[in-house]
Amino acid sequence: MTYAVNVTDRAKRDLSFLYAEIKAGSSNAALQWYLGLNDAILSLEQHPHRCPVTRENPHLRHLLYGNKPHVYRVIYRVRELHRQVDVLHIRHGARHPLLLK
Repeated sequence: MTYAVNVTDRAKRDLSFLYAEIKAGSSNAALQWYLGLNDAILSLEQHPHRCPVTRENPHLRHLLYGNKPHVYRVIYRVRELHRQVDVLHIRHGARHPLLLK
């Protein structure tokens, strides 16, 4: 059974910032990488539990995308009752752990 993938406003801002940061509008290679990231996010609709839980919160999971040193973490939660995946944040993997409120 599939899950609906909901990209939150914060994650949309993260994607927009990342698109500009890697200059995906002017580089075919960067655009292909960016589109691959989007495809990886959408693949969560099929198997959201395949990714490990985060070290910051056992209720969140993270999908790693890219190759070192350009690995990004897609942080999300699975809402079983609604059959939904909420993509919460996208960040570079080398950053300090996520601070949760």
